[in-house]
Formats: sequence, C-alpha cells, structure tokens
Amino acid sequence: MAIRCRLKTKPINKEVSLAESKKASWLLWPFVAIWRLVTFILEMTGRFVAILLGFVLIAVGVLVSLTVLGAVVGVPLALFGLLLIFRGLF
Repeated sequence: MAIRCRLKTKPINKEVSLAESKKASWLLWPFVAIWRLVTFILEMTGRFVAILLGFVLIAVGVLVSLTVLGAVVGVPLALFGLLLIFRGLF
C-alpha cells in the first residue's frame, strides 16, 4: 500500500508583487496610474542621487589617497563609491 500526501504546497520561488496580484477597478485606475508615475519618478531620482554620490565618494577617496596614511581611508571610500554607482545603474 502506498501512502499519498494530499497537502497543497505553494512554489517557494514564486514572487508576485501586490500590483500584479490585485487588479485595480476601472474607477481607481487614474489613481493607480498616478501612484505608479510618482513611484517611478522617485525611484529614478534615488538612482541618480546614488550615482552622483558614488562619483563624489570616488573623487574624495582618490584625493584622500594621495597621502600614504590617507590611503587607509581613501581606498575603501573610493570602493564604496564604485559600489554605489553599480547599485544605481543596475
């Protein structure tokens, strides 16, 4: 005799955002569109600030690294700036 398991399981790696799981009614569609536009603008602004701050940190890191003792602080600062630029781009 074989024992069968009848439990329903959900896939582990399935990622569904709230916007995809619920459809907005046509009455609320203008508000949803405005909300998505605002979030897009804020996301792009955040990415731009991260890239700009990354360039500033790289420049400060290079300037601090011109001295031998400053290289201890300058190199990690420049690397952190590089990571911020990568985060802003990807």
